[in-house]
Amino acid sequence: MQRMQRAESTEHTDHQDSAAQTGCIEQRHTERIVIFDLIRGCAVISMVLFHLCYDLVMLFGVDLPWFYGPVQTFWRCSISWTFIALAGCMVCFSKNNARRAAKLLALALLIFLVTSWAQIDDPINFGIIFCLGACGAISEALRRAGLRFEGYCCAAGLLAAFVICLPLSSGSLFLGITSVALPQALYQNDVFAWLGFVTPQFVSGDYYPVLPHLFLYLAAYAFCAQLQQQGFPSWTKQCVSSFATPLRIVARPLQSIGQHALGVYLVHQVVLLGILKLFLG
Repeated sequence: MQRMQRAESTEHTDHQDSAAQTGCIEQRHTERIVIFDLIRGCAVISMVLFHLCYDLVMLFGVDLPWFYGPVQTFWRCSISWTFIALAGCMVCFSKNNARRAAKLLALALLIFLVTSWAQIDDPINFGIIFCLGACGAISEALRRAGLRFEGYCCAAGLLAAFVICLPLSSGSLFLGITSVALPQALYQNDVFAWLGFVTPQFVSGDYYPVLPHLFLYLAAYAFCAQLQQQGFPSWTKQCVSSFATPLRIVARPLQSIGQHALGVYLVHQVVLLGILKLFLG
């Protein structure tokens, strides 16, 4: 009898320990800001679909009349600006921003070399990966210099600077109802193409210079830093497993894709081109 009681007591204790461990694991999972993964996952899927349409039109000659003009511009910006803003937010969570920036810049160089060698389309010169790496390196340098980006007013000011500088690579600044032309001496060569000053002859398959995108990156950083100080709302940290079943079915793959966005970016065009080549020749 005593042995049975001890066994029951031990089993009860084991159940308590198991429940406590499960609760701790669940608590650690909920501390992750899941909403970032979900938004990034949506942006990755949108990117793959965009490049599918781009490849069909530009490389395989498929006629998609709706894929031109404002639709293409808006779609492209919605993807790239989301990635840049999320990367700015991640500055608040990264353990080593300098190492992260260096890795992205190295990948950007590799992408340039590979796309130059493949000659399938225009080489990717100062593309989105370069932009993320350069903005990360600059923000880290500014942080070490003692400059802090925090607060909603700071974020709003930086966002305004981003909008003003949107046409910078075209030689002007946007001031609402008017624009201001910049000195043409800035656009005589492509030495500062990485910054945003390019000649009309500059070509790149994917061009995201430091300006104006650094302002968007820092605006997201400032916004997220303030939100982090106040505490993120509980719904942003809610575990996907706690979602209702229909939402969970969609959210789980979105979260997984969002957590592996860089890997998907690096391979998706190769996969798309292989599939299109197989079916369309």
